[in-house]
Amino acid sequence: MRAAITALATLAFVFVSSAARAQASASPADGRTMMSAADVAALAAKLKAERKDQPTMGQAMLRAAGYSVNMEYRTAVGPAAVHDIDAEFFYVIDGSGTVVTGGKLANEKRTNAANLTGTGIEGGVSRKVAKGDFIMVPEGTPHWFSGIDGTLVLMALHLPKQLSH
Repeated sequence: MRAAITALATLAFVFVSSAARAQASASPADGRTMMSAADVAALAAKLKAERKDQPTMGQAMLRAAGYSVNMEYRTAVGPAAVHDIDAEFFYVIDGSGTVVTGGKLANEKRTNAANLTGTGIEGGVSRKVAKGDFIMVPEGTPHWFSGIDGTLVLMALHLPKQLSH
């Protein structure tokens, strides 16, 4: 009986602690399932205004149940990436540029347990992208926006492997 009470108390503590952490790290995107065109335009304007010298500014748009949708506001070339666990889908909201997929990361570095970055991509396939284009990058695939024509505003959906099958 004592073991059962201890187990229940431990479970309750873990649940309350998890809920508190989730609430503390909540953002306006958490739980939101829709963003109007006006909200999307306002977020793009906000990122443009807040950008200093960074090649990319980003902010969460929608986030729930393992899904993450972010806006990326790009004005310059940033690092290349590989996501070991997440597939990534990009929708070009505005602007144009060049995306490279496949190949091998140049000067590869592990940034955390699930992601690698590099200074570029050796090999791979280059494609021009512009407003309205949609790009899918499967997990484990190098990708890099190697050229930005002024500004490139993207919606980036991260879909963890376990949710994509």
